[in-house]
Amino acid sequence: MGRMKRPKAEVLPASSVVPDRNLVVPPPTRFTHTVTAAQPYYYADPRSDTPADGEFAPGTKVALLGEAGSFARVVDARGLYVVTSTSGLQPLG
Repeated sequence: MGRMKRPKAEVLPASSVVPDRNLVVPPPTRFTHTVTAAQPYYYADPRSDTPADGEFAPGTKVALLGEAGSFARVVDARGLYVVTSTSGLQPLG
């Protein structure tokens, strides 16, 4: 058997780790809304001077946990608990 070639190890930046406070275990199995278009999400309350922590893809199902103005706290099927805009959320069914 030939030798295997291993990829070079790479250390990811701290920003690639999801904070424990933003994970729901176990993740939900029922969802209330779907994301209608690609839209950013934030681990904490969004401010105009902070970049988004990630982006939901269109069609992502989320459970709406609360709203405050134009933003909502949601959790997705991975258990990711974040803040995103209410304008891109559409109720299911």
